Amino acid sequence: MSGSAFLLVTAPAKINLYLGVHPEKDGRGYHRVDSVMTAIDLTDTLAIAPAEHLMVRTVPEADFPMEENTAYRAAVAMGEAFDREPAFAILIDKHIPVKSGLGGASSDAAAVIMGICRYWGVDPTDPRIDQVARSVGADVPFFLYGPPAYFSGAGDVMDEIFRPLTGTPVALVKPLSDGVSTREAYERFDAAPPAAGDLEPVLAALRAHDEEALFASVSNNLAPVACELVPQIAEVRAWLREQPGVRAAEVSGSGSAVFAVCDTQMAAEAIVRSALEERGWWAQAAKMEKSGPVVAVG
Repeated sequence: MSGSAFLLVTAPAKINLYLGVHPEKDGRGYHRVDSVMTAIDLTDTLAIAPAEHLMVRTVPEADFPMEENTAYRAAVAMGEAFDREPAFAILIDKHIPVKSGLGGASSDAAAVIMGICRYWGVDPTDPRIDQVARSVGADVPFFLYGPPAYFSGAGDVMDEIFRPLTGTPVALVKPLSDGVSTREAYERFDAAPPAAGDLEPVLAALRAHDEEALFASVSNNLAPVACELVPQIAEVRAWLREQPGVRAAEVSGSGSAVFAVCDTQMAAEAIVRSALEERGWWAQAAKMEKSGPVVAVG
């Protein structure tokens, strides 16, 4: 593509319909993880353009060096994998809350990978792309795809993709706290690992596209850890489970966001209004989506 054009790339959030973390670790020191995720239509937006050198900025401004940003690390990893200089200016308009368990940082990294693929004419199915994604973070490979998928290994090896649940309404709610650090969550998990839920009913329901069975099987054994670290998360989850029209409510990832799968979009929006106005929590209505990053030429 033209070197003067810039790209706009959407980076969707995710929710975990199942998360099972196991005490054993691999050679890299990563826990064995079973994860079933689906994308939702809450997104960050990245603008990527050629530049003299690699530069990453976020809006709002991040409180850590850009070199620690997953988007920066993804660009560096792409440069190393393809022996090219990743000279791009990357601006990330953040809408996915940080430390929420909604995967914003991982999605931003996947968006950078897909954007650079477009610039460099790299086939996104090139095996090196998956290796780059896995090197940046466990959830990054998922965001290269988008439909509901089951990942094993450290949560970074795709085992199965399922028929999308497109349009299913979701209410996202999180307390106004600093969020949950993934590292701190895993350290607390190691101290007293909660047992993982049953994965097979989730996979069977997805294969059959049986939403009732699926949402009855939603599980996350990091949820107790998140609730210990930020007790308001437990309050949010309990409140959501009491709201009308909620089919299931659980912590996403290591928190601090809780998602509620709803019967209707009207029910999701009513929950969000109540959470914002009556409880003072962060809240957002969303829908399950089927796509990973969407790349458009500016």
